[in-house]
Amino acid sequence: MQKIKVEYKYDNSVARIILDDGKANILDSIMMSELIELLASFKNNNNLKLITFEGAGNNFSYGASVEEHKKELAAEMLNSFHKMFYTIIDLHIPTMAIISGQCLGGGFELSLVCNFIFADKTAKVGQPEILLGVFAPPASIILPLKIGNAKSDELLITGKIISAEDAKAIGLINEVFEDKATMHSAIEEWIKKNILGKSASSLKYATKAARASFNFFMQKNLPYFTDLFINELMETEDANEGINSFMEKRKPVWKNR
Repeated sequence: MQKIKVEYKYDNSVARIILDDGKANILDSIMMSELIELLASFKNNNNLKLITFEGAGNNFSYGASVEEHKKELAAEMLNSFHKMFYTIIDLHIPTMAIISGQCLGGGFELSLVCNFIFADKTAKVGQPEILLGVFAPPASIILPLKIGNAKSDELLITGKIISAEDAKAIGLINEVFEDKATMHSAIEEWIKKNILGKSASSLKYATKAARASFNFFMQKNLPYFTDLFINELMETEDANEGINSFMEKRKPVWKNR
């Protein structure tokens, strides 16, 4: 594996997945296929009690590859991206995102699908897709479920990026820590206290039950949003202008169609 690393801790009961492309930990087709392959391999692992996700370096992830959002690549990109979510949902293994630095777009959506999110004070989170003339399918389902329409509309429609403290205040993040070292130390204690003493089998059933409504909405609506993105949004001039202007490092010129 080239763009992700995995470590097994606590007698192989915790899988620590590290996104690492050497730069901004972009969720491109290579990283996504590696993640899907690894996650799928956990299906028959009866010992896993927790899967954690974090980014190497100073940032969690700047998000999905903008280049792969281009019209001719969008369908393949979204199908791979969404397969990652279906795979996580299907496992019913508790998941945790550990965030430092930038955690945006598809990177934030990967965090949002997790059961628990912990962050340090450097973390910045948001769904800035609208700034590129597109929208975020998984977040459009997950955010309203987690924090209600008032707050999710603000993030999804404006594309604003918020601090870890603000995200905790609206119920998106479980805990915020002063720095990365303090966060990791606290997470070690949290895992020992809340996860390790429990049955891996029972944790799966508890996660399946706790997430029943969440999983239903994801599995029902994500295919619709995929179709909306690929077959409607990407047929508009502005969606293509937004992606192309980003790639060309210029300000978009919207035609409102």
